[in-house]
Amino acid sequence: MSVAATADALADPKPERRHLVGFFIMVVGMFMAILDIQIVASSLSEIQAGLGAAPDEIGWVQSSYLIAEVIIIPLSGWLSQVMSTRWLFVISCGGFTLASFACAFAWSIESMIAFRVLQGFLGGAMIPTVFATSYFVLGRNNPKASILMGLIATMGPTLGPTLGGWITSALSWHWLFLLNIAPGILVTIGTATLMDIDRPNLKLLRGFDLAGIFAVALFLGSLQFVLEEGNKNDWFQSDEILLFTVLGVVGAVWFFWRAFTFARPVIDLRVFTNRNFAIGCVVAFAIGFGMYGSVYVLPLFLGRVSGYDSYHIGTVLAVTGLCQFLATPIAGILCRKFDARAILGIGLFFFALGVYLNSFLTSESDFDAFVLPQAVRGLGIMMCMIPANMLALGSVRPDQMKNASGLYNLMRNTGGAFGLAIINTLLTDRLAHHLSRLSEAVNAARPVATGMIEGLSSHLSDLAGGTIDGDSAAIALIRQIAQREAYVLAFTDVLLIMSITFFAILVLIPFMRRGAFNAAAADH
Repeated sequence: MSVAATADALADPKPERRHLVGFFIMVVGMFMAILDIQIVASSLSEIQAGLGAAPDEIGWVQSSYLIAEVIIIPLSGWLSQVMSTRWLFVISCGGFTLASFACAFAWSIESMIAFRVLQGFLGGAMIPTVFATSYFVLGRNNPKASILMGLIATMGPTLGPTLGGWITSALSWHWLFLLNIAPGILVTIGTATLMDIDRPNLKLLRGFDLAGIFAVALFLGSLQFVLEEGNKNDWFQSDEILLFTVLGVVGAVWFFWRAFTFARPVIDLRVFTNRNFAIGCVVAFAIGFGMYGSVYVLPLFLGRVSGYDSYHIGTVLAVTGLCQFLATPIAGILCRKFDARAILGIGLFFFALGVYLNSFLTSESDFDAFVLPQAVRGLGIMMCMIPANMLALGSVRPDQMKNASGLYNLMRNTGGAFGLAIINTLLTDRLAHHLSRLSEAVNAARPVATGMIEGLSSHLSDLAGGTIDGDSAAIALIRQIAQREAYVLAFTDVLLIMSITFFAILVLIPFMRRGAFNAAAADH
């Protein structure tokens, strides 16, 4: 079949019923892999206690998964061509299920990290594979593919901490991983039985780019490590961060040299000559920054400032998830009736607006104050994700789809990694700045501060029946209030920067082309 014929088939496919059923089974597997990125986020303290891990070790339960996932995602396009979509997914899902079982019975922090690396490496291959398969089964002119992929890709990170907190509270942290076993087995069997949409091409193994695989692993693995651990280790003041930065630079130079000089590179970067795809990847990077960053920042604010427990934090985040779900059909209808670029622009505006509205929260904000910002953000993220998927992946040639899907998903996840690193660094810096300024304002040289301390001292001493040192208690309370308000100001700064980032991305939208699929198909 010619490329033009293949393009026509891809544009208006007539899939067999079993392929449709198999595809939706694969979607379940993809949702499991995305969910497991964040499902441990609200249960790290329980896992730490269960494994007897040190506080500085437990973060690796999440980091190890992300590092392994980032390495495998861009390689998935080449692997699916070698092994076929069906067998890559079957091996990935089956291995992910076994690794989940192993995580549930980990006996130490070292074993947990090893199993999470395996889980992330195997699970990561499922995500871009399903993205690419959606366009082959449903067609890239069919917005249902982008709607479904957008919903799953955004709901996973949003629901992960909520669901994880509820499961750990009701059962135990072990069930965060045991939850994958039954659906994992069913998805593995279902995919093996139903999804024979392409054939393996073992000829690609002849003279394949082994050095390129090592280069991309060194580059992306080191980059992810530096982003995850940099803020904790004071960035380049740490010899370990310096070492991995150097390794990352060496890996990057090696990878790009191989990509542009090797006859058959394992990751083909020529797809970035497609303007829609290149701009779409920048948007995906920003979406990852905003999506993972907001899911990270808000629980921190609710826990440290508002004093919410995991259940109530999950309830607030559920507002975003509900609004994302309700916004999905609306975004799909709009993308069918109007220019997808306009819908993407509206989505970026709403997401920026939702984050901006969050910046008005205070230490006294109650649940009602969180509803509107979360609702606007939930609407915005779906109106970003769906048209971005359509404009970026819907514009590439069929023979580039698997490779492009891996790169597109890599950009979104890398955006999240950069976002979290920037957010943590900004929070640390701005917290110190605001705490210093507030401390300067509360000193014995100011009559207002002295009067407040004296009043609080008398009040607290009376409440305790004179059994405590009122002055010490008053100073401790004022320090606590200053710390809380410094957190509020630091979070406000971070949220404003996130909002400005999304407003800035709007300038790229006019440079995207409308109807890029038809142009690509006509050219071949």
